Amino acid sequence: MAALAMEKPRMALNWMGRVIHEAVSFVVFSFLDLLDFVLCFAYKLLDFLIEAEWKPCYCTSAKEAITSSGKILVSEHGESRIVSLTSTKLELEEVSDTLFSRPSLVSEVSKFTVSEVVRSVSLRHCAESTVTAVRSSFTVNSAVVEMLQGKIGSGGGERQRMRPAPRWSDCDCRFCTSWSASGREDLFVRVQGPKDHNKAKEDVLFIHGFISSSSFWTETLFPNFSATAKSTYRMFAVDLLGFGRSPKPSDSLYTVREHLEMIEQSVLEAHKVKSFHIVAHSLGCILALALAVKHPGSVKSLTLLAPPYFPVPKGVQATQYVMRKLAPRRVWPPIAFGASLACWYEHITRTICLLICKQHRLWEFLTKLVTRNRVRTFLLEGFFCHTHNAAWHTLHNIICGTGSKLDGYLDEVRDRLKCDVNVIHGNDDELIPVECSFNVQRRVPRARVKVVHDKDHITIIVGRQKAFARELEHIWRRASSSSSLSS
Repeated sequence: MAALAMEKPRMALNWMGRVIHEAVSFVVFSFLDLLDFVLCFAYKLLDFLIEAEWKPCYCTSAKEAITSSGKILVSEHGESRIVSLTSTKLELEEVSDTLFSRPSLVSEVSKFTVSEVVRSVSLRHCAESTVTAVRSSFTVNSAVVEMLQGKIGSGGGERQRMRPAPRWSDCDCRFCTSWSASGREDLFVRVQGPKDHNKAKEDVLFIHGFISSSSFWTETLFPNFSATAKSTYRMFAVDLLGFGRSPKPSDSLYTVREHLEMIEQSVLEAHKVKSFHIVAHSLGCILALALAVKHPGSVKSLTLLAPPYFPVPKGVQATQYVMRKLAPRRVWPPIAFGASLACWYEHITRTICLLICKQHRLWEFLTKLVTRNRVRTFLLEGFFCHTHNAAWHTLHNIICGTGSKLDGYLDEVRDRLKCDVNVIHGNDDELIPVECSFNVQRRVPRARVKVVHDKDHITIIVGRQKAFARELEHIWRRASSSSSLSS
């Protein structure tokens, strides 16, 4: 009886805490909706004053924002694709509708309230309101031929991916723009292992997560591999397109195809990699799965850390569902608040990039000064050295945009690939819940899932790099032995 008496006040306090959290979140994100609206006009004015050009954004017209980058937008049946014209081929690929369909919190609550009232009045009216609540799709099919002719006539077939001039709000330091100064169009790749590829027995590709860089691997794992591993494996850690020292083209939409082609060009082709292991973290897991499906006979093992896999219920729009799971617009925990800012607010995140990324040298200096150089700044390098264009499009087109594709990727891994699959997740991860890893295992039953207690999204590696290096060596040996037995 005493325990029951104590349980009721605790439940009441928990309920009250949830109500307060919801109320505070509503107020904060309603204000952020308004702030982003104001910043939209502010940046249009600043862009015009500084660059003498009105810069389009996704607030007003998705067609204008995408076609201004040299792409053609085609939208049918609620799905959007872009047509990219080069000198050799015509590319057709999907873009996420979350780029241009992010309703404000007030409008969503208003629609929900109205629908509930109408439902209580009449089922017929409810059906009508449901129909009218569906987001209207825009189509530009009638203009495709005309736009293609215009691009061809103006020399649009020439490759123009790598524009050297950054936007005024992007960092123009030598580190961030080294790719344009050198004139190279490959990703920045750090290699450890035998220089002669003929002496290396196997290759390993490391793919970092969102707003990170190759330093996430080279400063943690690379120094902790055994001497045997260093002499056996060639290890490639890339800076993804738009991050670190890699190219940051201002006209790219950072789609899955663009990311994969750059990895293939910069690693697989440049270093003559035929078969390889993949180690990927967070957003990088999606690219790892897409790469494995594209090269099914080449992948020896897949090691996925904190994969963002949210199975989408039937009848639900996949991109919007994933965005709301990843970024629920809540003020707590802080990492969820940060994810919500990154997903929902185009102009607020541009402001953050202006204040932090453009000034990253100052912040790195202050960090070293305050901590007396006790904090290793490789994480700051990954967090600071990117452009808003790269981060915004990569987040939406990779994580949200593949919401309907991950089931297919995992089915391909399950049915067509014979590689070893390992999934590792921190029990305290507040950004990507542990359930995501078990979702992968349900789709690919042979996948081994390991939950590491008292570790989160970053400390799943940072802080336990020695132990994780040994785990990886064991995974690679096991995968190699199993493949030799099967052959």
